Amino acid sequence: MPDAAPSGRHVLGRVIYQHTSEPPVLRDGAPQVGVHMVDAGAEPFAEVWLTDKPARSGTLDALVWAEDGEYLFCAFRVEKQAVYRQPVRAAYEAAFELADRLGYTKIFRMWNLVGHITRDNAEGMENYRDFCIGRAEAFERWSSRIGSMPAATGIGALSDGIDCYFLACREGKATFLENPLQTPAYKYPDQYGPKSPSFARATYLTQVEEHATNIVYVSGTASIIGDETVCLEDIDGQLDLTIGNIETLISRGNLWLHGIGDGYRIADLDFIKVYVRDAEHLPVVRAKCAEVFAAHANVVYLNVDVCRPDLLVEIEGICRQEIADR
Repeated sequence: MPDAAPSGRHVLGRVIYQHTSEPPVLRDGAPQVGVHMVDAGAEPFAEVWLTDKPARSGTLDALVWAEDGEYLFCAFRVEKQAVYRQPVRAAYEAAFELADRLGYTKIFRMWNLVGHITRDNAEGMENYRDFCIGRAEAFERWSSRIGSMPAATGIGALSDGIDCYFLACREGKATFLENPLQTPAYKYPDQYGPKSPSFARATYLTQVEEHATNIVYVSGTASIIGDETVCLEDIDGQLDLTIGNIETLISRGNLWLHGIGDGYRIADLDFIKVYVRDAEHLPVVRAKCAEVFAAHANVVYLNVDVCRPDLLVEIEGICRQEIADR
């Protein structure tokens, strides 16, 4: 996701990771979202989603969107609430209704940036668990039309409210992937909340354009085996396990299990976001990532809370290069 559209390309959506949160708006004909994910000592950055085709954009109540005939970008914000589940459900259902009406019935990648994610709401329930109830109820109602759950990231933001944005496509392009080492998030037991998190571990997106490569969108991934956090209070262990989970997820063997022939290596991961709970861990995380990821990879580091209080690091990214036999 480069910062600006090269000549001949068009902006489908722009997300500014910055020092404040702002409701999504249309700017220069494209959606723009401002999310409070960068602390005062760090530089803001832009994530820009591009298309080769002219895009049509619009607003509908709290939704801001653009579509090019093949892909849809949509964003919304839920302002600070004492309890989030009902406003989250309503916002999700409005977004699903829009996507369905426009014909983009496969949501393949979502981001949910939850302010103070591990703090309690007015009822004493953790904000993330509260959010997960509303999200799950929306998926339950719309599953017959929206289909499988997408790759997603649910991560902490630095101010109140919840910012959500997603990408969707037409039917027949998306395959949703799970990691054999991890329990599917939507099957987590009740100890993690009244409703399980609603996402897949990754999405494999088939490209139909001539000479285009297929893409794997890797969800926010952490140090979880089965459904349990492992390597408690051990940043080195959690980082190694997180990277190992991504390696397993994108491996040729796992893609074969999903009916997909080619696999990827960790060095193929790009457009990487690394979420680190504790600022004192940033140096060791940066050093390890520099060893593991390709030198040309676009990597950003964000000092924010992760969705479980015992998780120290989470990593997401995109694999674009198709890998031949190895």
